[in-house]
Amino acid sequence: MQSYNYEKLKELENWKSKMRKKPSFINKISKKTQDNMNSMLPENYHTVLTVAIKNMTKVVLFGSKYTTKKPLRDLSLEERDKIAYEKIKLFKKTAMLEGAGTGAGGLLIGLADFPLLLSIKLKLLYEVASVYGFDTKDYKERLYILYIFQLAFSSQEYVNKVFKKVEAWDDFEDILFDDINEFNWKEFQQEYRDYIDIAKLLQLVPGIGAIVGAYVNNKLVDKLGEYAIHCYHMRILD
Repeated sequence: MQSYNYEKLKELENWKSKMRKKPSFINKISKKTQDNMNSMLPENYHTVLTVAIKNMTKVVLFGSKYTTKKPLRDLSLEERDKIAYEKIKLFKKTAMLEGAGTGAGGLLIGLADFPLLLSIKLKLLYEVASVYGFDTKDYKERLYILYIFQLAFSSQEYVNKVFKKVEAWDDFEDILFDDINEFNWKEFQQEYRDYIDIAKLLQLVPGIGAIVGAYVNNKLVDKLGEYAIHCYHMRILD
């Protein structure tokens, strides 16, 4: 058990270094280009998207049917990891089927992929949190899930900011806001959209939509699962 934990601790340190890495020149150029494009869009556009994504996220994140997962107790880290990877594998299959189905359905059905995939991702995070013994009935644990989500789907510059909070969670949770509406939803939706925009646009292209949808969804869920495991390892091993 100790040797397994030690190996995971080494992996964790490598991942932490990745999270702290400063944006590359290409990262900066890409982010600046995306910001310029966003600045050309009317503020009402951002407001409508922010409200829509906030409401979609809150429905899943705070819906009673998802807050009843019982945290697993008295398991080793190795046992927890095995369960977590099985759950990730299951959610990847679900996301691939969803992506293929919406990708094959053309523009209108393809647009439905956004809320469906968002729901799959957040449900996965609930499952992983309970596997590692964290109670998602706790409001702060649900906020932690949001920060994991941001780590996985944000620009490197924003990842640097979010990781500081996640890495020092024991201290940061003491000063957390009590009202979920105080969460920065505009940045949440903008970073997420910017991250997946190009891939999701390709999913709407006739003929290749189903293949792109399945592939992209598989990769996105796989990355989220990996990040979630590292984030909970950080709280257990540190």
